[in-house]
Amino acid sequence: MAKEVEDIVPDSELKGLARRLPDRLRPYWLLARFDRPIGSWLLFWPGAWAIALAGAALARWDLLLWFALGSVAMRGAGCVYNDIIDRDLDRKVARTATRPLASGRTGLKAAWAWLLLLCLIGLLVLVQLDRVAAITAIASLGAVAAYPFMKRITWWPQAWLGLVFSWGALVGWPAVTGGFAPALWLLYAGSVFWVMGYDTIYALQDIEDDALAGVKSSARALGDRARAGVAFCYVVALACWAGAFWQMRPQWLATLALLPMALHLGWQVTALRPADAADALAKFRSNRFAGLLMFLACLVVGSTA
Repeated sequence: MAKEVEDIVPDSELKGLARRLPDRLRPYWLLARFDRPIGSWLLFWPGAWAIALAGAALARWDLLLWFALGSVAMRGAGCVYNDIIDRDLDRKVARTATRPLASGRTGLKAAWAWLLLLCLIGLLVLVQLDRVAAITAIASLGAVAAYPFMKRITWWPQAWLGLVFSWGALVGWPAVTGGFAPALWLLYAGSVFWVMGYDTIYALQDIEDDALAGVKSSARALGDRARAGVAFCYVVALACWAGAFWQMRPQWLATLALLPMALHLGWQVTALRPADAADALAKFRSNRFAGLLMFLACLVVGSTA
């Protein structure tokens, strides 16, 4: 059964600053999803985790601020690029049909210009990094560019998003240490599965419309097993993170730092109502707090390693 109009969770939120902006500027704010900062938080956290686990969260607080700015700019750029590629698909999905490009409120040339401006802000952040970290950051661009096409060719675009949204960890660690380490790869792997889990929850909002538009997702692939799929991703994520902590401090006490994160992720799974779009969005957004819990865990282990 198609969703009733009142049950559709809107893609944009016309409140706060977004409501006060001039009509000519508002579409660009919405195009970059600045009205929904959750995506910037989720892009920021893996890099912050790596900096903290490497033991430099306090000494390199400036690096955390640069990562925060970069997360806002590059998440915005990614959203603009995604909307450019998906503008025809977005018109077919109730939640995304009002996006500036899909609805015609923004022209294609203007969107490309806005994308370039956001990338220039990202470049400003890039030049703050050392050579290894900067090269690693640049290496992500191919994966970022390919992401919008994944929903057309695979049932698991959430896995690709995991690779992209976790990339900050691969940048944050060498920005502090100048290289890579086994703990980093486990931290990164755990983040990939975390992203797969929360983005599957996010995709639950669009199952019916995605089916009509021919868009693939892990939520559609899992069907009635979506809760079990999310639980599996979260368990694997926690196992990888426990391994990362063990690499830094080979004591069982160190892995207990993950307990608050484990409890929060467990709550997400047990309280999730897959058929309720508003609940799926709320659970997805709660990962901003989950990222903070993981950051605190990395801070504790990294400071005592």
